[in-house]
Amino acid sequence: MAGSAGNGRAPITSINVTPLVDITLVLLIIFMVTATIITAPQIPIDLPKASTAEKTEAETFAVVITKANELFLDGKPTTEDEIGRFIDQRLKNEVDLQVVISADREAMHGNVVRIIDLMRSHQVQKFAINVEPADEEKDKK
Repeated sequence: MAGSAGNGRAPITSINVTPLVDITLVLLIIFMVTATIITAPQIPIDLPKASTAEKTEAETFAVVITKANELFLDGKPTTEDEIGRFIDQRLKNEVDLQVVISADREAMHGNVVRIIDLMRSHQVQKFAINVEPADEEKDKK
């Protein structure tokens, strides 16, 4: 019998930790690989650049407008009516909401203005437009 000391009557006095270390290393590798996938953006958009861009704190929720003028609310496809209902529901629980609007540079300007107007009509006072910081060296060329 594996782990016995001959006749099977002697107690096991040592523990083989090799399988434990193997499982731990496999779990660590799986965690490291999936962590990079989780942080990757789900919706591909090309943000405009701005030299005065600032990093925002953790946003309450995000609205994305793609190149094809599709709307996403926290990564899920949505409509303007659903965004309005979502805001109304959140305002019941939270007084201070912050919205970050990420619009592709080729999205129609009117759609961005319509989303800003939607936020204001639902009493959202804090919203930001997401941009990428401009590379100063590229701008000089």
